[in-house]
Amino acid sequence: MPSFNQSIFQPTVFFLTGIPGFETYHAWLSIPFCCLYAIAISGNGMILFVILTESSLHEPMYYFLSMLSFTDLGLCLSTLVTMLGIFWFNAREISFDACIGQMFFIHGFTFMESSVLLVMAFDRFIAICNPLRYATILTNSRIIKAGFAIIIRGTLALVPLLLLLKRLSFCRGHVLHHSYCFHPDVMKLSCTDTKINSAFGLAIVISTAGLDSILILLSYVLIIHSVLNIASPEERKKVFGTCVSHISAVAIFYIPMISLSLVHRFGKHAPPLVHTLIANVYLLIPPVMNPIIYSVKTKQIRKAVLKIFLSKLI
Repeated sequence: MPSFNQSIFQPTVFFLTGIPGFETYHAWLSIPFCCLYAIAISGNGMILFVILTESSLHEPMYYFLSMLSFTDLGLCLSTLVTMLGIFWFNAREISFDACIGQMFFIHGFTFMESSVLLVMAFDRFIAICNPLRYATILTNSRIIKAGFAIIIRGTLALVPLLLLLKRLSFCRGHVLHHSYCFHPDVMKLSCTDTKINSAFGLAIVISTAGLDSILILLSYVLIIHSVLNIASPEERKKVFGTCVSHISAVAIFYIPMISLSLVHRFGKHAPPLVHTLIANVYLLIPPVMNPIIYSVKTKQIRKAVLKIFLSKLI
């Protein structure tokens, strides 16, 4: 049995948590988790493939959708090894450096997804409120620049946060609440002052996901105002229909993220199972649901996917 009373001068090792109270059933519980990972990886992989191979989908809206699928795929793969390692081999131990690396990818892809949802909202705003200038505003070069800006933004936000975490000393029990490394969870185990880390972490969340959510909300206020000026009810319904997929993607991304943040900040006395379930929903539901939503709600994606399947069958 590993000792959790390590000296702060020894290399720090953390111990991840599976499903508290259900350790004896981890092998069985791995089955639904494997199914979710398979759906997320195959679904997002399929979206990326059809957008890259189908020339009819080489438009700004679908380029942004491919960015969303890429971030969902990255988010999913960031936790795959540790999650299934716990369920199959009870491999709970993770080194501090490996934990830092996993946090970089988890939080990095999270910030990137928030940015992608923002540019997708901008895409809908231009398409509905200024359709005549859509092609001249969202050119290929600007889309490429937006993609690089999203990556740079996420990286610049994370590097200082993780460097601040590396300066901390850990002398408490090194058991984390989740099956992956999550910044607030790791920070709580420090025996040194974490006020700077907490303040900087909060500032980053507000300046990325917080600002993005406000701008997304503002874009939809402007979209609704523009749509309400359309005389025909049928046209209104048609225009709103083009936004349903994106609104669903925004909801399934921000609601679990806000829930997890609230649990970490105010749910100190909540059962460990609550922490674990919300953490798994936060990381797995968006990658699983986004391909399903866009395949069902977006006619062009659905047709492209069916075309590929039918060609394989023939």
